[in-house]
Amino acid sequence: MTYLGELISIGVAFSWTATALLSEFGSKRLGNLTLNVLRMAMALVFSLVLFGVVTGNILPPGASAEAAAWMLLSGLVGYVIGDFCLFQCYIIIGSRYGQLFMTLAPLAAALMAWVTLGQQMNAMSIVAMLVTLLGIGISVLGRGEHHKVSLKLPLNGVLYAIGAAMCQGIGLVLSKIGMDHYVASADMPDWLVPFSANFYRCVAGIIGFTLLMYFRDGMAPLREALHDKKGLTAATATTIFGPFVGVGFSLMAVQYTAAGIASTLMAMTPIIILLPSYWLFHEKITLKAVLGAIISVIGVSLFFQG
Repeated sequence: MTYLGELISIGVAFSWTATALLSEFGSKRLGNLTLNVLRMAMALVFSLVLFGVVTGNILPPGASAEAAAWMLLSGLVGYVIGDFCLFQCYIIIGSRYGQLFMTLAPLAAALMAWVTLGQQMNAMSIVAMLVTLLGIGISVLGRGEHHKVSLKLPLNGVLYAIGAAMCQGIGLVLSKIGMDHYVASADMPDWLVPFSANFYRCVAGIIGFTLLMYFRDGMAPLREALHDKKGLTAATATTIFGPFVGVGFSLMAVQYTAAGIASTLMAMTPIIILLPSYWLFHEKITLKAVLGAIISVIGVSLFFQG
């Protein structure tokens, strides 16, 4: 089918938009840590079912001790720290602005790959970073009462959003290092390797989030959440659209089209989310917000040129 990869990539962008909106609702209803504990637990269950169906063994094959260690570290950075910051920023500044700041993730990934893997950053990568930052700046900066330029959003929400983007980019590179240490196995097709890697990331995630919850709030919020039907529905949908379907179809997309095209189309979430945010959360849409989102997505696309 012509343009199958492009169509899948657009579908992934919509999937991640749904994840962001559901996560904002779930975080505000259940709390950041409670929602993340539930997400990690459900993602583990879905992964075990997938492994059982495909390989006949519920445990993921192929991971050496070194690969598992890298993936656990990736889960600590990408899920525990990154998703904690992301969901906290959803509570403070909303999923629309949170997803806009997530366009900084390729910047973090490029810097991390340069430091750890020796991958050089060319001139186009630097231009991409500047364009992405310009788009974000147009959306979130405005004229203040006493300054020519001021931040329109709470500073703590912005810092959480930047932290989330940095951790996602760094976690992605750590995942790549981990998958490079996987041992080829006849029991596991190549497309299943990222799902196996994500299993270990989820193990680190559920351990980290459970410990954070226990020492900060105790386990009472989790017990209460298990009786909240709307909250559980949001957590389930967030898990399916995010780490399960989103990851699976993003990997499928690059099998049918160039990685740069797929990545750019999947990065359209800051644009797609504008209307749903207006309908669901009554967030005002301005010309500057639209322009900034478009420029940021163009910046992301430049990361994959040349």
